[in-house]
Amino acid sequence: MSDVKLICDKSFSEVDQEIVDCFMEFQQALIDNDSDKLNEVVMDGEDFINLVGKPQSKGEFLSQVTEGILVFLDSEILDPTILFDDENTASLIATVRLTIKFYGNDRKLISNNVASFQKSDGKWHISKWDN
Repeated sequence: MSDVKLICDKSFSEVDQEIVDCFMEFQQALIDNDSDKLNEVVMDGEDFINLVGKPQSKGEFLSQVTEGILVFLDSEILDPTILFDDENTASLIATVRLTIKFYGNDRKLISNNVASFQKSDGKWHISKWDN
């Protein structure tokens, strides 16, 4: 059972769907606290903008998740739009409703997300996440 829901009436092209699927895998890996999947889906060396607007490295962000400081409980992705820079770089823009636990406190958040993607070895990876 997935804790990530896609709420959208539009249909996607095959390549758009690959990007949406990658973002959904990322969200589910956050919920599952699956460090192997997170390291597979997220590229090294790029910056994340965390839920309070602070830039941090992939390592810092994933450390908060794996140490239980930031716990993701569920995610709803609303009407994502995919924009391409070229055939190997794209962005997903969507509103995301999250239920999280931050330092033990439950929170429901609605955030505007921009996830940047790069295609490497035939597979899409998240290179930056601003939420």
